[in-house]
Formats: sequence, C-alpha cells, structure tokens
Amino acid sequence: MHLSRRSLLASTSLAAAPAAPRHRERPRTGFERLAADGYALLAGQKVGVVTNPTGVTRAAEHIVDVMHRDPRVGLTAVFGPEHGFRGTAQAGGSEGRYDDPATGLPVYDTYLKSGRALADVFTASGVDTVVFDIQDVGARFYTYIWTLYDCMEAAALAGLRCVVLDRPNPVTGRAATGPVLHREFATFVGRQPIAQSHGMTVAELARLFNGAFLSAAVELDVVAMTGWRRTQWYDAAGLPWVPPSPNMPTPDTALVYSGTCLFEGTNLSEGRGTTRPFELLGAEGLDGRWAAAANALGLPGVRFREAYFAPTFSKFQGRTVGGVQIHVQDRDAYDPVRTGVALLVTARRVWNGFAWRADHWIDKLTGSTWVRTAIDAGAGPDEVVAGWQAELDAFRRVRREYLLYR
Repeated sequence: MHLSRRSLLASTSLAAAPAAPRHRERPRTGFERLAADGYALLAGQKVGVVTNPTGVTRAAEHIVDVMHRDPRVGLTAVFGPEHGFRGTAQAGGSEGRYDDPATGLPVYDTYLKSGRALADVFTASGVDTVVFDIQDVGARFYTYIWTLYDCMEAAALAGLRCVVLDRPNPVTGRAATGPVLHREFATFVGRQPIAQSHGMTVAELARLFNGAFLSAAVELDVVAMTGWRRTQWYDAAGLPWVPPSPNMPTPDTALVYSGTCLFEGTNLSEGRGTTRPFELLGAEGLDGRWAAAANALGLPGVRFREAYFAPTFSKFQGRTVGGVQIHVQDRDAYDPVRTGVALLVTARRVWNGFAWRADHWIDKLTGSTWVRTAIDAGAGPDEVVAGWQAELDAFRRVRREYLLYR
C-alpha cells in the first residue's frame, strides 16, 4: 500500500482531542462542543449541513432544527445522503431536492453524486462551509463515510471549507480488522484502501482522507469529542441511538454488521426484512447443521442458534428459510469480520446450494478476490484471515497517524 502523507490545511483548538480525563467523563459529541463554544467556528459563514436522522442532540432533537433557530448560525442549506435527510428512503434511495417543511431550508440530494457534479451542488447552494454530522457504524462498506469523502473532495473543488463534527464509533475504536480494499475494487461501498472494520471515528477518517487519499486537500476543521475512549461501546456515551439506515435498528446490529454484511454477496438472506437484520442469516434448504458447524469452531464471544424466519422483503420475501441467529455473548472477545468469514466457510461446507452473487459483489465488499477465491479453494477461516494480515498491518501503521483519542 502506497499512501502519501500530507498535513491538514487547517486546525482549530476544537480539533485536538483533550488529554484523557482523570475521572469517568460522559462523552460530549462534536456538535455539543461546537454549540457550547457559541458556534464560533462557523461565525460569519453561510453554512450547509450534510446529515441524516442520526444528527441529533442528547435530547434527541435534530441539530438542523437547533441550529436553524439560533441567530448565531447562518444555516442556509441541508444536504441529504442515501436514505435522505429525514430518513424516508430505503436502501439505494434518497429523498431528492425539496424544501424541508419543518425549517423551510432547501434540501439538496448528494446520493450517488461525487466530484464536479457534487461540487456544482455545493456551489449552487451558495454555502461557504460544509458541516458533516452523521453517525457511522464502523464498517468500510457503510456508505456514509464515503459520502464524507465525496463531500470533502467536492468542497475542495468548489473552494469551500469542511467542518466534521465527531461522534463515537459504536463498536469501539480499539483496532482495525479485516481485509483492506484494493483500489481496483473501489465503489461507493469502498473508495479507498482502508480496513473492513476500520476502528476510527468520522473525524479521524476525515483526517486520514485529507492526509492520505484526496488528490487535493480541503480546508478542514474537525471538532473532536471529549470524554470518549477507544475502548468504549456506544452505550457508554449516553446518547440516543437513531437508526442510521432502515436496516441498522440497534447498536447490536452495528456490532455484527462488519462481518455479516458479506452475505449480501451471496444467495443467502442477510436478514433484511426481519426485525434482526444481519443477526439472522439463512436460505431455503439450510437447517441446523449450519449452526452446529459454526459452533464447532469455538469462535470467541459468540454462539449460533438454529433459526427459521420469513423475510417480509428482500431475498426470500414471504418464504420460510432456515439458518442461524448470531448471539454475541462477549462483545470484547467477539471478532465480527472473522466470524463473518467463518459463517461463509461453514455455509458453503454444509449446504450444496451455496453460491456467490453472479456479479461477484463479495469482491467489492471485501475489497479483493481473496476471500471468495480462498473459500472456493477450501480454505478455513484462519487461512482466509491470514491472507490479508500483511495489508492490514500496513493500514494500521498509517491509521495510527490520524487517531485523536486514547
């Protein structure tokens, strides 16, 4: 992996993470710190906010509504990503261009826009500063981090400034795990070579994007959290959980997602259309042999229950399928990516109906052909994981330069 290193063009006192607290401090988000500082970072600017329903305060009020009624903020536009600003669209959809009924603000659609096309949207909106505040879930293929990347790139093209408001990584920031994307497999579920479970916050990712990946750096300010530690899970933050997308209903979903989303690249259901997406997996013809084979591996922190379910939409809509439910028993010991690979391996071994999607979407999700071809060749989970270790170690070294928290 060859990554350039470039320092940020701009920083503020809010960007630096403070020293670790001497006592247990409740984490404060980037928005909380921005507001507490009287929005000084945005003074005199026409501001546009890239956000979705997760951009809420501790009182579960949307930051756009809060900023709109505050005369200290020149909020003039909102930019909606996949699923939309108010979250009315399903996967692969957006809300389009409209005026927000609650505030009257113009809402612009960013979904599937990048480069010059997105820069033109920013220019047309008339903003000076683009603020980003969206809750991530810690997985490379969750598209909001690439919305951040695209917005940073477009802001640089349009000569605008970016301000990124940080929020916790809900599955901790302890370590990066999983395969690293190869650039020839870049899509909207992975633009640049980062690990499948990156172990970073959005502000840290913004620093990484600006320092290592963008062709032209953007004027960037990040507002770091206070009181957050890399070992903390989402429930330690005391923040309301708002589903970042329709199939991410709980932090438990986020915990398994970076591994079980790989089933989107197969003919098995990844649990969409159930109340436990990405925790329930299955297909017609699967039975209890799969759970038994997965449990026999003795994976740390997790057990698998034989399960049957009928998705209400997506794969196998209205049909009963058999499979497994994932029960995480020790989230500190649990490795979601290794578990996801182990489930792929065992599903293929116990069910002769197993197949990859014909378009090899699994290669886009994992970032290369390695996982698919290794499993097809009969490799076990440990051998598959070992195959990406050198690239992961290289990414971890680069990642370390951009971390804000201990």
